[in-house]
Amino acid sequence: MEFPISVGVHQGSALSPLLFVVVMDAITRDLQKAAPWTLLYADDVMLACEYKPELERQAQEWCDRLALFGLKLNVKKTEYLTTDVNELRSIKINGTDLSRVTSFKYLGSTVTSDDSLKLEVNARVSAAWSKWRSLTGVLCDKTIPEYLKSKVYRTVVRPVATYGAECWPVTKEIESRLSVMETKMLRWTAGVTRLDRVRNDTIRQRFGVVPIAGKLCEARLRWYGHVLRVNDDTVCKIGQNLEVTGKRPEDARSNVG
Repeated sequence: MEFPISVGVHQGSALSPLLFVVVMDAITRDLQKAAPWTLLYADDVMLACEYKPELERQAQEWCDRLALFGLKLNVKKTEYLTTDVNELRSIKINGTDLSRVTSFKYLGSTVTSDDSLKLEVNARVSAAWSKWRSLTGVLCDKTIPEYLKSKVYRTVVRPVATYGAECWPVTKEIESRLSVMETKMLRWTAGVTRLDRVRNDTIRQRFGVVPIAGKLCEARLRWYGHVLRVNDDTVCKIGQNLEVTGKRPEDARSNVG
């Protein structure tokens, strides 16, 4: 049965996401602020402001603009996060309070109101273990050479644990958590238990795997070099030069590795 179509494209068309991004950019261009105050990725939009009334005004403007062109902002999926512990209320869009959260995930990374990495590290460790378990048919197979197991771990499992770690303010606690995870994975891959009395360094040498803390440092230095080379108007360079008011907690200053 055939029927006429006057709007849209065929379902599954490769043009659909491209056209959506082009339309979104065109109809909201005058509402977009310079990075990092407005960040867009496909249909995900992040608005940031220093003051709550201004954020509420901008959110309402975006909602009205989208409605003007036949699009609808999903208020139920829109969340509000603030770093102000004394602020108890949320903001409103069309008279409806947005869901206030203490954390949310943006592009695979968890952002929290207290700037803690605990949830993010927990998520990375959990995801890495999930990936490791899915590969136990290879990693725990005694007929497969250890150099191949090492390559699988280094190229498939470890990157899951260190995703986004270039921007982490790494502490000794975080390094310890990741090191414990890696040590357990390597020992189980080698089929070694505590009763075998084999040192962790010996296991690493067998697999040719450097400590994950060293890989974190390497990734951060590589990212830092990239930041130094980019233009001054990019998000990462703006973040590097940002001067934040206030004082850091004593434990944050003393635990950074």
